[in-house]
Amino acid sequence: MKLPRRRQFLHLASAAAALPFAAPFAKAQVYPSRPVHLVVGFPPGGPTDIAARPLGQWLSERLGQQFVIENRPGAGSNIGTEAVVRAPPDGHTLLLAYSANAINATLYHNLSFDFIRDVAPVASISRETTVMVVTPSFPAGTVPEFVAFAKANPSKINFASGGHGTPPHIIGELFKMMATVSLTHVPYRGGAPAVNDLLGGQVQVMFASPSISLQHVRAGRLRALAVTTATRSQALPDVPTVAEFLSGFEASVWLGIGAPRNTPAAIIDKLNKEINAGLADPGIRARFADLGSTVLPGSPSDFGKLIAEETEKWSKVIRAANLKAE
Repeated sequence: MKLPRRRQFLHLASAAAALPFAAPFAKAQVYPSRPVHLVVGFPPGGPTDIAARPLGQWLSERLGQQFVIENRPGAGSNIGTEAVVRAPPDGHTLLLAYSANAINATLYHNLSFDFIRDVAPVASISRETTVMVVTPSFPAGTVPEFVAFAKANPSKINFASGGHGTPPHIIGELFKMMATVSLTHVPYRGGAPAVNDLLGGQVQVMFASPSISLQHVRAGRLRALAVTTATRSQALPDVPTVAEFLSGFEASVWLGIGAPRNTPAAIIDKLNKEINAGLADPGIRARFADLGSTVLPGSPSDFGKLIAEETEKWSKVIRAANLKAE
């Protein structure tokens, strides 16, 4: 009788020892077990918020729990990012990661987190151009004409952005460096008011998101001089790239999903799989195309590589322009 009891004891002990390893797997299997909060570090109605909503709806339908878009604006998206960094790593709080996160790593010197270390890449979503737009009355119809006018009128051209340190601002700084022109930056509290003043003629140029500029370009209220990606945009196929005039110029804005570090790999993989399925859906692809974006499917490691490359790229521009957070 003793031998069978000993075997039974060893069997139970072995099962108990396996529990710590089985628990995370079981947790991932039932994920998500409650509503998921997708934190957007900018106000409702902006480009990031607009992009988050169709994907949130897709994930809600696929995973059987509501994905709640939670807007936490402030400090160039740092407030929302910190909230995600401090959240439990269980996949129920996610971040809509944005190009601003790569910029802020150098722009801000007192952050309480390290974006690359503290946010686990889950999936890239999209990459979009920005559009170099001017008012129709501006005395330049091409990038070379703009550069010539800017050199003849140093510091007299005001270029708008949705705020100090935002991607459109830093893209403008890259343009200034590569074109060797002097422009005066005028930051606004968001892209929409910046476009409004551009339409009103208070500022002369902006590197604007397609989601807030395409309608005005198509209506003739703004003139598109160029797009900033290396290739032309499907949304504006007749508009040249800046690189066609300034060799090597490339700038784009990307979006993706991040999670607190130490989030189980099984949860990240599950999210990545469903997000990539969404990006393959014709309806979602068309929605992003309408916004001037190209979907960007890939693995978590692909997204991590993109973040690292963009952080390094924009750190060089920020240091060269001697920019600091305001």
